[in-house]
Amino acid sequence: MAALIVFGLLALACIGIALIRISSEGEADGVSKSLGIAALALAIAAVISYPYVNVWQRSMSGQAQMAEAEANRQIKVREAQAIKDSAQLLADAEIARAHGVAEANRIVADGLGGPEGYLRYLYIEGLKEAQRQGAQIIYVPTEAGLPILEASRLK
Repeated sequence: MAALIVFGLLALACIGIALIRISSEGEADGVSKSLGIAALALAIAAVISYPYVNVWQRSMSGQAQMAEAEANRQIKVREAQAIKDSAQLLADAEIARAHGVAEANRIVADGLGGPEGYLRYLYIEGLKEAQRQGAQIIYVPTEAGLPILEASRLK
């Protein structure tokens, strides 16, 4: 980019010098001499001001990068806040579900005569489910009413 600007300025200076030479040789009028001097002055001013313009351009570029970095930071902060809010709402929903399950279990247990009756009900339902899936269950009565689980290895 800088090389293109310098090349353009050099071309402008050459045009100015050519117009001044034409006017000094008497082949052109005063207008072309004035245009040549103006073009040369413009080229000199551009060459002198180029470093300052370059510094200003870099300053603007730096400010743009800072603004972009700040915007990206704000986006990340908002995304993190959204994730946090989502997690909090999911946790609240899970707590509400757990309270509902606990209340349902309490109602069923009370209806079946307390926790022992509820556990016996779940045990019977588990046996029914296993039988529906085609499992072979051999029940051997024991003192505690617990099944012998080793019998399933003999299949």
